[in-house]
Parts: sequence; C-alpha cells; structure tokens
Amino acid sequence: MSSIIFPVLLVCIVGIIAGIMLTIAAKVMYVPVDERVEKLTDALPGANCGGCGFAGCSDYASAIVNSGASLTACAVGGASCAETLGSIMGIEVGSADPQVAIVRCGGYGEKTHKILDYKGVPTCKANKSIYSGDGACMYGCIGLGDCTRACQFDAIRVLNGVAWVDRNNCTGCGACARVCPNDLITLVPKKNTVYVACSNCDKGAQTRKQCTAGCIACRKCEKACKFDSIHVENNHAVINPETCKNCGMCVKVCPDSSIIKLAKKKIVVKKDVTPDTATA
Repeated sequence: MSSIIFPVLLVCIVGIIAGIMLTIAAKVMYVPVDERVEKLTDALPGANCGGCGFAGCSDYASAIVNSGASLTACAVGGASCAETLGSIMGIEVGSADPQVAIVRCGGYGEKTHKILDYKGVPTCKANKSIYSGDGACMYGCIGLGDCTRACQFDAIRVLNGVAWVDRNNCTGCGACARVCPNDLITLVPKKNTVYVACSNCDKGAQTRKQCTAGCIACRKCEKACKFDSIHVENNHAVINPETCKNCGMCVKVCPDSSIIKLAKKKIVVKKDVTPDTATA
C-alpha cells in the first residue's frame, strides 16, 4: 500500500511547489496591459486585412497606444472608426480621404494577346515566374485572380482578362495591391475618377505591337492638362492624384484610350460588360 501512497504524495508535493513557483513568476514577470488596447481592438472592424500596415487589428491597436500610429490607417473602418479610435485615445482626428484601388491596365479582351500557352499553376505569381508572364505585354494584368482571392470584400474580379475594381465594395485595404506580381494595383483617393490604365514601360512603337490600349507616351495629355497633374514617366503617363481635378481633358486627347474617366452614376455590372465602361 505504501508503494502506491508515496508516489501519489510525491506528485502532489511537486504539483504544489510548481504551482507556487508559477504564481510567483506570474507576479514578478507581469507586464501591465493598457486597457485602451482592448478597447481599440474592439472598436476596429476585425477584418485583420493588414491594410493599416500591421499584422492585424490587435497589433494595430497596440501600435496606436505604444507607438503613436495614425488613427486613420484603417481603411475598412473608415472615418467613423477613426473617430471612435480618437475618442478612446482622447485625440481629435483629422479628416482623411477614403482610398480605393485602381488597376493600371486596360488590355481587355482583344486589345492584347497571349504569346504562350500557359498550363502551370493557375496563379499570377506562378505565371509571372515563367518568362515574365504569358502575355504580349509583360507589364499587363496576367488575369489569374491572385487579387480576387486576396480581397475579403468581393471588390475585385477578373473581367475580359483584366482585374476590375468595384468601387462600391472596395475599402482601400490594399490587399489586392500587395499580391499583384506586376504592381498594377495602387490606391488613390476615391474622389479621383480619372486614371491611367497602362503601366507599359516600353517605347511607343513596341507598346503598339503589344496592346492597342497601351500608352505610347505621346505627351498629348501633358499639353492638355491645365493643372500640371499628368506627366510621362518611364514611357507611360502618370497622374498625380493630389492635383488632378478630374476634368477629363487628358482623356479626350488620348489617342489610345489608355486614360479612363469613371462614370459618376452607379452601373450594375453584368458578365458581358466591358470593365472600362462598367464603373461607378
């Protein structure tokens, strides 16, 4: 009988000692947590999309408290969320323009063509690793939907071979931009309705062979703009969203329709609609 009792007592004693040691360690090593971190985390939308630049909502909340991170970095929550965060921190939040993603490629349908019959892993990243993609334009949208799979808000899809953004659903989190291997997707203020749908860096003659909607760097847009908001860089036009007035003069003079002005009214997108006309 004693052969059984002794081991049991020994285990109990060891357990008690371990419990005491853990309790002491917990007290000694305790790191106080600012209750504001929990309140901020609860106030955030919980999407954990990483659009703020942090690993998730809790990490962002911690950065606000401990590092003074911007209160307007959450694109998903928007202005109302920023105001709530500000009230928790006791800080007045300035207004920030909501962001939206744009795709700098207009090579829809027959405007461009494929030069390879790709049969590999159906992702843009994998396709890009094979001779810089299977399209005639190595700078264009590969169209295999890495961006659509990254988006948590059903705000981007591939139509006629090119990614298209639904501005009504886009939160500006930037998840799609981070996974695009050609860096075609970027964020601009939602108020901007004019953008260049081309990122081709080749000279005009070569661009014409690759895509009929490609920018040929003719600089007509530069001359037409009265606000010095558009310039040709790396053989394609680039708009400064901070100074652009959305007047559309650059759109009117572009010979290849590589500059797009989005429609103001909401348009319901159908499967057979060309993306550059189905915008809101």
